Amino acid sequence: MTPEKTPLESWIGRKITGSSSGILASEGLKEYQLNKLGETLDYVREKSSFYQRHLGKTDYTLTHLEDMAKLPFTTADDLRRFGQEMICVKPSDIHRIVTLQTSGTTGQPKRVFFTEEDQELTLDFFHQGMLTMVKHGDRVLILLPGRVPGSVGELLQRSLARAGAEGLAHGPVCNPQAALEHMIQDGVNVLVGIPTQILTLARVQKKMQVPIPPLRSVLLTTDYVPHSIVRELVKVWGCQVFNHYGMTEMGLGGGVDCQGFNGYHLREADLYFEIIDPSTSRPVQEGQSGEVVFTTLTRTGMPLIRYRTGDYSRFILEACPCGTVLRNLERVRSRDRVDLGAGKILSMADLDEAIFALDGVLNFSAVIAGECGKKILAIEVLMDGAVSERAKKMMLQAIETYPIIQSVLSSGQTQLALTFNTNTAAYSSEKGTGKRMILDQRGWGA
Repeated sequence: MTPEKTPLESWIGRKITGSSSGILASEGLKEYQLNKLGETLDYVREKSSFYQRHLGKTDYTLTHLEDMAKLPFTTADDLRRFGQEMICVKPSDIHRIVTLQTSGTTGQPKRVFFTEEDQELTLDFFHQGMLTMVKHGDRVLILLPGRVPGSVGELLQRSLARAGAEGLAHGPVCNPQAALEHMIQDGVNVLVGIPTQILTLARVQKKMQVPIPPLRSVLLTTDYVPHSIVRELVKVWGCQVFNHYGMTEMGLGGGVDCQGFNGYHLREADLYFEIIDPSTSRPVQEGQSGEVVFTTLTRTGMPLIRYRTGDYSRFILEACPCGTVLRNLERVRSRDRVDLGAGKILSMADLDEAIFALDGVLNFSAVIAGECGKKILAIEVLMDGAVSERAKKMMLQAIETYPIIQSVLSSGQTQLALTFNTNTAAYSSEKGTGKRMILDQRGWGA
């Protein structure tokens, strides 16, 4: 059966053409983006001291979208050092400030500034994107930060009301049993949350055999989504599992799956995306993988020009099964990569696929350390209960023989140290909503 076309197409069509029909043509979208890029460049050149200096005397006349390649990038370091200079409005026009402290970084954090109009753009995208997975009258449990006005959970709650659904604020999962009770008491049939936390809910519910209302759909967001987690959620709950791609710098929302589950459809009326080769900084050939770069098209508070995300993906050349004219961005891969030498690269995504596929795993942490000239990959796995010695050996073997991990260990320069934490009360400390990363301790204390 052909999946329903993404509602983002007609929404973008209406934004671009001003017509209620919402009919969108790819050429019309490109023309719109080219015009908006030109307007944005003129705007930041006039309003932002940072961009006046950053763009300098660069010829930023755009005849084709490909001309964006001649402009300089904006980076996370620029945001940390010069964020105030990127602002293009009066301080009184700033409605929301989000402070982002990168994990493991003790220096100046990133701060992203939004006007009320900027946040309305996010509300509009959340409303339209959620129509893919919610229906009128649905009850949606929001397992994301939502206490502060303008936070992701609060915006999502407001956008769901526009869709005729009820968003129930809970916050990140600190106590799985409490979250399950919330689902039961409020008759929840849709979940939105962080991949590892939703997995924990599924495995705790399965182990405790707690009867919950049938779930129709789950939206995973804020972090890389392992296929192993998606498979487990479908297996336990029999629901559809959607994936959202976004980051605060994008205005929280970037793209979302359609019912064809063939990658993200992007909010292309508000953001222009490129894929570049991170080693050469040049655009890749269409369909090739590289680093995701975006430019804001409609933001007034803090526009971003060619912002390097550090995420890796590609545009899928094949048409989406839903039949949209919008492009499909393949699910992003983790930006967290650790170079172990001798051409061996390991990412948290690699570990996710190997470890979350194992029964009973709720979460894990990974640390790379140096010891006596060797590298130690120390993994602590949080389990949903006691683990027998036989089960520990089987899990160790499964992790050691996972192809990418086996390749890393085969050189003999890296050793695996696997430990198990069976104290489920430890989960109550897992309150963070940041992206999970391999902690590289090599060189600490040297």
